[in-house]
Amino acid sequence: MYAIVRAGGRQEKVSVDDVLTIDRVAEEAGATLNLQPLLVVDDGKVISDTAELGGYEVTAEVLGETAGPKINILKYKNKTGYKRRLGHRQKYTQVRVTGIAAK
Repeated sequence: MYAIVRAGGRQEKVSVDDVLTIDRVAEEAGATLNLQPLLVVDDGKVISDTAELGGYEVTAEVLGETAGPKINILKYKNKTGYKRRLGHRQKYTQVRVTGIAAK
């Protein structure tokens, strides 16, 4: 059994015990999080109707926060002496899927 869920601005394919990195959420480590299912596949039966999906629930446990790769930004203009160096690291939250079940 697996599901396609909405996590932040993306869609992720998940099954039970998968660890995935999603956009940062305000939950503490150890908290339970519900993810919105968009499609559920259960023993070859594909469920994509929104009325039927309302009966399914995907739960995940928050493992903690992590940071993405560092992105270096360099701005430079020729012959003017203008240089500017910046960096950015996006914050993410790691979650473990604990269950995909019908309500």
